[in-house]
Amino acid sequence: MTDEAIPAATLIVVRDRASGPLELLMVERAGGMAFAAGALVFPGGRIDGSDRDLAQALGAGDGAMVAAIRETIEETAIPVGIAPLPDAEQSALLQTALVADKGFGRLLDAADLKLQFEALTPFARWVPKFHAVRRFDTMFYVAEAPAGEWQPRVIAGECSAARWLAAAQILAMEQDGRAKLIFPTKRTLERLALHTSFAAICADAKAHPIEPVCPWIEERDGQQYITIPGHLGYPVTAEPFAGQWRG
Repeated sequence: MTDEAIPAATLIVVRDRASGPLELLMVERAGGMAFAAGALVFPGGRIDGSDRDLAQALGAGDGAMVAAIRETIEETAIPVGIAPLPDAEQSALLQTALVADKGFGRLLDAADLKLQFEALTPFARWVPKFHAVRRFDTMFYVAEAPAGEWQPRVIAGECSAARWLAAAQILAMEQDGRAKLIFPTKRTLERLALHTSFAAICADAKAHPIEPVCPWIEERDGQQYITIPGHLGYPVTAEPFAGQWRG
């Protein structure tokens, strides 16, 4: 494993519900993937050169927001941060073209679509150092789900499944062995579970600094704990290291 972290981006897509807890768009990573195989995660992936080029052309930073939007479409066909809002058929065509490595910028131009970066709110930045296979420097963004009852569409090879789930539901699934979570996803779900609306999540994001979260090992009463800072909004800041799944 190289010590240099791979730049990446992920998007927490939130769907408010008229009754019941808010829901999050989750994908299950394919079993054959080198990193976090089989884990439930938020849509996302590495930032590539074309993401940076498109972001530079649009005056939009380092490509992280472009990658977050692009990866969400590739993995689920749900169009977040795009205007005007495409319909399900158009989104599926866009997904298929992206999976076939068609350029995102050209696809947007051909469909007369624009990226709406203001739809994304920075939520966190995670840079774990303890993963066994690959190390990522990942920007987390939060965005509201597009209007309508969007159901994720999965293409084989991108992920094995995608669905809407409540944060507390996912944590319970991990507790009883029905789901696998990597450390940053679990801490993020615990933080999201504190809130009952997308607006409350955005307020939380804006109330805390975006600093690299670099977990460290700390010994307490003879036991090792993975620990994160206490001022970034996470309700759980330490967990026993023994038995920790490292992806």
